[in-house]
Amino acid sequence: MDYDFSFFLVVATFTTGAIWGAYAFYIKTLTKTEGQADLVAEPLLVEYARSFFPIVLIVLILRSFLVEPFRIPSGSMMPTLLIGDFILVNKFAYGVRLPAVHTKIFDVGKPERGDIVVFRFPKNPNVDYIKRVIGLPGDRISYYGKKVHVNDKPVKQTSLGRYRGVGQGRNMTGAMHLIEELPNAEHSILVMGSPSRRPGVYVVPEGEYFVMGDNRDNSNDSRYWGTVPEQMLVGKAFLIWMSWDWENDGIGFNRLGTSIK
Repeated sequence: MDYDFSFFLVVATFTTGAIWGAYAFYIKTLTKTEGQADLVAEPLLVEYARSFFPIVLIVLILRSFLVEPFRIPSGSMMPTLLIGDFILVNKFAYGVRLPAVHTKIFDVGKPERGDIVVFRFPKNPNVDYIKRVIGLPGDRISYYGKKVHVNDKPVKQTSLGRYRGVGQGRNMTGAMHLIEELPNAEHSILVMGSPSRRPGVYVVPEGEYFVMGDNRDNSNDSRYWGTVPEQMLVGKAFLIWMSWDWENDGIGFNRLGTSIK
């Protein structure tokens, strides 16, 4: 079991519910035996438990089964996601899982090539990562010459010129801004002029996914530590609801409400 935020939400929900329920049972018993429940003052602990139980329960349900907010802390997904973007992740896109234990109880769908997914980092499940799905189970993924090859077929790239970074991402100014056309998926990437980092050939195991960052020369992804097992998936990123970079004049109003592709 991972002792993440969902674990503490489960504990808080169970604890407040148990306190409130136990006190309610006690009052009901007292009423039957002595008929004086109205004379018993509610303890402060019970009052807090009664107040917080519905709140933490609603947060637990929303966060565990519907949507969860995340903040983008690095530039590994530039230019698609910028440092300071606040995103929403669809938690049921790839199946309904129990909170804390992450056991799937209901299958909904599978990741598709090009999806931007949040997952628990296989090397440290307490850390969440976000990358783009490049390889599906059974795929042969090659990366060399700054280009992805899917099942030995090169993925087409179209140049958009030089990238101009803003805020905390200004260090990427001058990178090549490209459109990459994966099978059935098209998105922007950044590459630098330096030699390719971590070229190689990778065969994706069954039940796992090969992921990469859109900022190809500044991403710690499957090229370095391997594929992502299906059970490590958290959900699919679908919306930027806020963008706040202190080095870019605060709120990026032009990014609010932007769908993630």
